[in-house]
Amino acid sequence: MTVHFHEEDLPAGVLAGDSPLAVDSETMGLVTRRDRLCIVQISDGGPDEHLVRFAPGSNYDAPNLKALLGDQSRLKLYHFARFDLAAIEYYLGVMAAPAFCTKIASKLVRTYTDRHGLKNLAEELLGENLSKQQQSSDWGAPHINDAQRDYAASDVRYLHRMREALLPRLEREGRMDIAQACFDFLPTRARLDIAGWEDHDIFSHS
Repeated sequence: MTVHFHEEDLPAGVLAGDSPLAVDSETMGLVTRRDRLCIVQISDGGPDEHLVRFAPGSNYDAPNLKALLGDQSRLKLYHFARFDLAAIEYYLGVMAAPAFCTKIASKLVRTYTDRHGLKNLAEELLGENLSKQQQSSDWGAPHINDAQRDYAASDVRYLHRMREALLPRLEREGRMDIAQACFDFLPTRARLDIAGWEDHDIFSHS
């Protein structure tokens, strides 16, 4: 298992193929338009994870990464896709869909709990223990240390296996169709967040 660290873009030819891609992002905070995109993590389910770091003032000109994320023929796996899709579109200018969101899938089938974090899913579904110690790191720092790199990589390391564990549950509970409808809506939900409706439910009566 190797974590590859790249500056500003992926090398050409990395992650070529047609397998689903696990994707995550690290930003300076939770407000997309304010808190810049610092790192995009990506994995095809193999033994390696790739991290692309963007420096302060970056123009986000990352043609190899953008081509990969914008490939509509490859499924992208996320945990809380809504946030990552918004950050990636806002800064990189591509909608990194179609998407499968493990948090949405978890909320649809793990109705016996209110714990739907990545750590919770890894423990229950895969028997893996994820450290969240670096969750609130300064991702814009000049140097990203080994602990930060491993934390960022772990956010995509298990998503393929999580999807495989969640799919049978969605089928078993008869919720695959509604899950897919939610996944299909995610690009619109992300664009609503970017446009300023992140805290407003436009479907509510009030």
